[in-house]
Amino acid sequence: MPEQTPLTLVEMWTDGACKGNPGPGGWGAWMRSGERERELCGGEATTTNNRMELTAVIEGLRALTRPCAVTLHVDSTYVMHGMTRWLPGWKRNGWVTGAKAPVKNKDLWQALDAEVRRHEVAWVWVKGHAGDPGNERADALANRGVEVARGAAAAV
Repeated sequence: MPEQTPLTLVEMWTDGACKGNPGPGGWGAWMRSGERERELCGGEATTTNNRMELTAVIEGLRALTRPCAVTLHVDSTYVMHGMTRWLPGWKRNGWVTGAKAPVKNKDLWQALDAEVRRHEVAWVWVKGHAGDPGNERADALANRGVEVARGAAAAV
């Protein structure tokens, strides 16, 4: 049996921002592995905060070119609970909530589920705007994404 190469360890912080809900929104992801760092951000002209929180995690994981062991720091209880509590039930029940309503943002939850399956992910919730350096950096990137979205909307 061939020896497996150990997974690369990655720490990632993600955040979403929205100015109005719905309104222009942005997402940001900051990751580091050893001495390497990477920043990502983007935005949409009309979106919601929850969609941007989900997009930040999806895009951060999507940017990893091979399977990794990821410690993923999020300040969104929506994302945290969705991935650690609700997702198995949604999938089992055909993407319907316990209240028999369609799961909101199903497209993004399905994309996130696919990305998470590529990696070993440990979920860590952090309090937003409470001084966690990685969270503050992800928040700044998400707000940069809002400005990108506003600029793109103004150019149309």
